[in-house]
Amino acid sequence: MAGMALARAWKQMCWFYYQYLQVTALYMLEPWERTVFNSMLVSIVGMALYTGYVFMPQHIMAILHYFEIVQ
Repeated sequence: MAGMALARAWKQMCWFYYQYLQVTALYMLEPWERTVFNSMLVSIVGMALYTGYVFMPQHIMAILHYFEIVQ
């Protein structure tokens, strides 16, 4: 039973990856070009998430202090 669920999940992930390739037109690239593009995309998204995690609380607190919601 668990094996069938895992196979179904794997098939769904393959479908999502295929859709990603189609929407971004990466299916036209060679495998090494696709790897470079995906690596850069993951790096940029990772840096954006890290930056948001580190700096957003400071900005939110500054806004709350400015509007005197928090004292």
